[in-house]
Amino acid sequence: MTVDTVGRFERALEGLEVGLERVAAADASERIETIVQEPAVGAPLPFEGVTLPEGVTTEPTSAELEAAETGVTPVGFAIAEYGTVAVESTATGAEPISLYPERHVAVVAESDVVPDISAGFDRLADGFDGGRDSVVFATGRSATADMGDLVHGVHGPGDVHVIVLEDR
Repeated sequence: MTVDTVGRFERALEGLEVGLERVAAADASERIETIVQEPAVGAPLPFEGVTLPEGVTTEPTSAELEAAETGVTPVGFAIAEYGTVAVESTATGAEPISLYPERHVAVVAESDVVPDISAGFDRLADGFDGGRDSVVFATGRSATADMGDLVHGVHGPGDVHVIVLEDR
């Protein structure tokens, strides 16, 4: 992974009005905690030394999911070309955690940021070959112009933050 790929990812996200922060894994838990607005739900983070804040519910009920202000999820990979994150299906249901709350905090390892859609399809194929059956691709904040002017946050998060773990 080159810094250039992550830089490209960052520029794509800027164009989508999505914030990106590069942090060391040792500092990530603290940084996530400052971004989270409670009530919050989250999927367990598979990165060594990175944990969810104490107030984040990891097995939310439907009511907790609906009431959540923030959802925190790991990202299987990200596509720099488009500023897209791939939220992979999990037994605990990371997909709805990424879609229902107003704020989504996506956490991805720097080594999992791929340069383009072709590399993204390779990662997708590897996951499906390994038994994965679902992935949510999210590019920026939810937006729609169904009824006229462009409105954010109607069909998903209106506020998205991406944390890139520099040393993973």
